[in-house]
Amino acid sequence: MKILMVCLGNICRSPIAEGILQHKADKAGLDWQVDSAGTNQYHIGEAPHRFSQKICHSKGIDISAQRARRFIPKDLETYDLILALAQDVYDDMNEIAGFDADMSKVKIFLGELNEGSTESVPDPWFGDESGYLPVYELIERTCDKIIEKYR
Repeated sequence: MKILMVCLGNICRSPIAEGILQHKADKAGLDWQVDSAGTNQYHIGEAPHRFSQKICHSKGIDISAQRARRFIPKDLETYDLILALAQDVYDDMNEIAGFDADMSKVKIFLGELNEGSTESVPDPWFGDESGYLPVYELIERTCDKIIEKYR
């Protein structure tokens, strides 16, 4: 199974989600490939935010080799499941892909935790380091549900 996590810049939320889900899938013996992307171009080629790396490292997950890339329409064909970490990200993806694109593989990330939810994972980029732990924990709970649902 190929899963893509998408946020705005691909340096905070989606790298954390990629790291956690890949780690959990590997531990569960699942043959999953998890990747991440962003809808904007501001950080292409950059490593995840230092606080994203720090919180993941403190939990035994190394995301330092990840590099930000932009979501492209071809991703709709490449991945089996695409999870937007926020509603505005979903809307941006739809615009990038073209409004007639088949978005059936794209879901709101927190809808996997609470079915039907359109809530967004808070973007910790706008705050200080203290905002990264609650985001990590929310993403981790959701990744546990994803493993349960799709294994």
